[in-house]
Amino acid sequence: MNTAPGTDKKFFTRQLLRWNEDNRRSMPWKGERDPYKIWLSEIILQQTRVAQGLPYYERFLQHYPTVEQLATAPEEQVFRLWQGLGYYNRCKNMLAAARQVAGEHGGRFPADLAGLRSLKGVGEYTAAAIAAFAYDLPHAVVDGNVYRVLSRFFGIALPMDSTDGKLLFRELAGELLDQSHPAVYNQAIMDFGATVCTPRSPQCPQCPLAPRCRALKHDSIALLPVKSRKTQIKSRFFHYLVIRHRNQIYIRKRSARDIWQHLHEFVLLEEDATLGIEALREKAGFTRLLKNRGWTCEHSSEVYRHQLTHQTIFARFFVLRVPRPLSAGADYFPVSLDQLDRHALPRLLDQYVQDVLQGLMNGNR
Repeated sequence: MNTAPGTDKKFFTRQLLRWNEDNRRSMPWKGERDPYKIWLSEIILQQTRVAQGLPYYERFLQHYPTVEQLATAPEEQVFRLWQGLGYYNRCKNMLAAARQVAGEHGGRFPADLAGLRSLKGVGEYTAAAIAAFAYDLPHAVVDGNVYRVLSRFFGIALPMDSTDGKLLFRELAGELLDQSHPAVYNQAIMDFGATVCTPRSPQCPQCPLAPRCRALKHDSIALLPVKSRKTQIKSRFFHYLVIRHRNQIYIRKRSARDIWQHLHEFVLLEEDATLGIEALREKAGFTRLLKNRGWTCEHSSEVYRHQLTHQTIFARFFVLRVPRPLSAGADYFPVSLDQLDRHALPRLLDQYVQDVLQGLMNGNR
């Protein structure tokens, strides 16, 4: 692979490590050698900003100081602690991996790349990070920051999400790695991408790599890195029936392979557009649950807009009081408002509970 002359590669690594000497970011997991804490931080920070993930990292360590304690924790408790972080499949995989480590490895994380990759939810990047940071193994991490820094400095227009692109970046990252100090180098390049070579408004005038940066030379900073596939955003329209009998409301656990799997929700009717209660009452799902029940609509919410990576959720909430419990055998089960916080909810529903439902039910018992 002839991505750049060897002199540019040596310059890159040398300048990056010099920059790192005076610009180390202070975070709880920096310099950490415990593979459990490194793994936990990496799982939490996948697709999550540091500022958002830090409180979760601290709470998880407070509740589960060791991987064995996490492995034996009740699933509902773990999901409740994760609530608000999104990408809930990460939480499911995290719990499964903790049980693997506790049950198959005697509570010790594997000390080699293949063993780490065998853990549920641990991909190539996370395995390399644990290997380098915990065990000083010479493996280069390649995350979004690394793709951006390398593509700009070396002027790589090959799509980072293509098969050839992934291979090229992985090989290049390995060639640039300081074999004697892999943990220091890996942390340096990630910090550099997060603070200097940022997606928008990079600090090119202060960049120590600027003299040989190809993207800067050719005025292509904004064009790199390249992605071959654009994310298609799908709109979905959720109508939540907060069915209330006395001081209990009905919820269920989502089990389908869809967003928010393993979290709880109110009675859901998904339609092709946002509807009001009069149009909604004509839908088959509504009549199946509430026909001849004499329900009363106590509240109709505004439309909530909730953005996910690949989907935009438009949701309305309708609080419906019913004189009799729902029929036995329904997917939903009743809980009191006081018990609701024992069940993990998607952030959208939790926001509605906090903003509206608690006040409505406490003031209208």
